[in-house]
Amino acid sequence: MKIVDLRSDTITQPTPAMRAAMAQAQVGDDVYGEDPTINRLETMSAERLGMEAALFVASGTQGNLVALLAHCGRGEQVLLGDQSHTYLFEQGGIAALGGIMPHPLPNQPDGTLRLADIEAAISPDDQHFPRTRLLCLENTHNLCHGTPLTVEYTAQAAAVAHAQGLKLHLDGARIFNAAVSLRVAASELAAPVDSVTFCLSKGLCAPVGSVLCGSAAFIEEARRARKLLGGGMRQAGFLAAAGIVALEEMTKRLSEDHRRAKELAAGLAAIPGLEVSPVSSNLVYFRLTDEVSVDAPEVERRLKAKQVLILARSARHFRAVTHCWIQDEDVTRTLAVMEQVLGSC
Repeated sequence: MKIVDLRSDTITQPTPAMRAAMAQAQVGDDVYGEDPTINRLETMSAERLGMEAALFVASGTQGNLVALLAHCGRGEQVLLGDQSHTYLFEQGGIAALGGIMPHPLPNQPDGTLRLADIEAAISPDDQHFPRTRLLCLENTHNLCHGTPLTVEYTAQAAAVAHAQGLKLHLDGARIFNAAVSLRVAASELAAPVDSVTFCLSKGLCAPVGSVLCGSAAFIEEARRARKLLGGGMRQAGFLAAAGIVALEEMTKRLSEDHRRAKELAAGLAAIPGLEVSPVSSNLVYFRLTDEVSVDAPEVERRLKAKQVLILARSARHFRAVTHCWIQDEDVTRTLAVMEQVLGSC
C-alpha cells in the first residue's frame, strides 16, 4: 500500500523532468562563476523575484544565515519573530557563527509583527546598546498556520525599517505559495524588501537547494559569506537543473496543493475530536480536543501503522502538508484512516 506522507513538503521526490534535466545538465566550476546551469538558475530567480542578482545555496537555513552575515556585523542586532523559522529552527546559527544578536518580537496569529513593536525595538544610538541593522519577516509563516504576508503589510514594515536605516530580509521559503494564495506575483511580495530567500526543495519539488536574491552588491557580499560556510559547491549545475524545472513548471501547480489542503482541513473538521485552524496555503494545523484520551504522538503512531504519516507538533497538535505527491485519493484515505483511529480511542 502506498504511504501517504503529509509530514512536510520537503519529502517530495524530483519529477521525471527534473531527473532528465539533471542528467543532461551542462556544468562548470561555480566558485569560478563558470557553471552555466547555476548561472541560468540565478538569473531566472532574480528576474522572478524582481531583484538584480541571486545566489544558489544548499538550503533555506544556509540562505538565511548567508543573508544575515551579509547584512550584519558581529555584535549587531536583528529583529525577528519569536515564532520565526530563523529564530527557532536554525540552531541559533546567526549568533553561534555570526555573532549577531537576535531580538525576538511576538508574532501575531497572522504571522505579522506589530509595526509599533518593530519601531520600539530599534536600539537608540547609544554606546550601551547593540546597533540594530536588520528586520526579518517570514512568508508564508510556517508556525502561524502557513499564512501569507500581504504586499501591503510588507511595504509598511519595510517603511518602518528603512526610515530607521535598517534593511529588511524576507525568509520566503514558501513565497510562491504566498503568491498563489494572495493572487499576486512573487516579485510584488518581494518588492519592498532588501533580500529574500526561497526554497526549491519544498513545494517546488527539487531535491536540493534554495536561492538568495538581492542587489548585485549584496549578492557579492553574500557570495563571500557562502564561501566562508563551505557553500561553494563546484559543479552544482546538476542540482540547479532541477531548480530550473521547479521554477518553470512547479510554480504553476501550487494551487492544487492549496485546494487539497482546504479539502483535507474541511474533512478533518468534520471528525469528532479534532479542531482545525484556518488554512491559507498548503499547511494544515489541527489539534485534539480535550475529550480525546490519547495524545498526538500516539495518534501519529497509529496513523503510521496504517501507512499515513502526519507530524505531531506537541502533545495535542498536528501539522499536515500537501504537496505534488499528494493526490485527491490520498486526502480521502487520510480522512478515513483518521476517523478510524480516533473512533477507536
